[in-house]
Amino acid sequence: MSTPETSRGRLAVLKTYKLYVGGKFPRSESGRVYEVTAATSAAGAAGKGQWLANAPLASRKDARDAVVAARKAFGGWSGATAYNRGQVLYRVAEMLEGRRQQFAAEVTAAEGLSKAKAQAAVDAAIDRWVWYAGWSDKLAQVVGGANPVAGPFFNLSTPEPTGVVAVLAPQRSSLLGLVSVLAPVLVSGNTAVVVTSRNAPLPALSLAEVLATSDLPGGVVNVLSGDTAELARPLAAHADVQAVDLAGAEGGLAAELEAAAAENLKRVLRPAAQDPDWSAQPGLERMTAFLETKTVWHPVGA
Repeated sequence: MSTPETSRGRLAVLKTYKLYVGGKFPRSESGRVYEVTAATSAAGAAGKGQWLANAPLASRKDARDAVVAARKAFGGWSGATAYNRGQVLYRVAEMLEGRRQQFAAEVTAAEGLSKAKAQAAVDAAIDRWVWYAGWSDKLAQVVGGANPVAGPFFNLSTPEPTGVVAVLAPQRSSLLGLVSVLAPVLVSGNTAVVVTSRNAPLPALSLAEVLATSDLPGGVVNVLSGDTAELARPLAAHADVQAVDLAGAEGGLAAELEAAAAENLKRVLRPAAQDPDWSAQPGLERMTAFLETKTVWHPVGA
């Protein structure tokens, strides 16, 4: 493996990628790392297998620590006003906009896309943050409301966040797919433990740096890289995880995780397709998937 050099002949400063847990950037408690290599381009260009970085190989202990951090952050995030959550998510888009070139380069290497297609994916990811941010103070009006009942009562239904959501990021859409599954979890007031794409974790680990500088409270999002199955199994069985998004579970893993989640009555969002088109316009489905409905009866005139 050759050592990267700059155009002036000096040694480049290689980036050390870390996990993101509780608003901090720890290494894996196990000390393990794994090599991340570049993908082949659509044209089959050379470079397949080129070393990009060493990513932390998170352990089950890291997964448990991430759940603790997400649970601790849940009260403050779910209790924040919808308007404030929207401001924070919009700030994420602002910070991501300022690092477009970095993310375009990382997506190019991670997914083997051309520079133009990678830039388009980054722009779509930024726009998606803005789109979901705009729903923060509108979601309750759309999915909640007053219910017609017989009798002198007000009957009101309002959505509430489910809790801690384990999010398995899509395996082949390292940034746009990740944003498409993470943003709807956050806008509705949930906290998240994200397991990145196994082979393309670098855009997600860089996104953690954006989240850390965007007013998002520590612990609201926790990012783990490593073996998807190794991390997903304890998360699906963890009693303090209320829901699981199986977007990144491939093969027989999804069925295994569904069975583990059923043991403690988790909500499970199953992938609609093995490799969906993440560039398609989203709807409300991913936001409502992790909401509970609270219905209140109140006497008229009291």
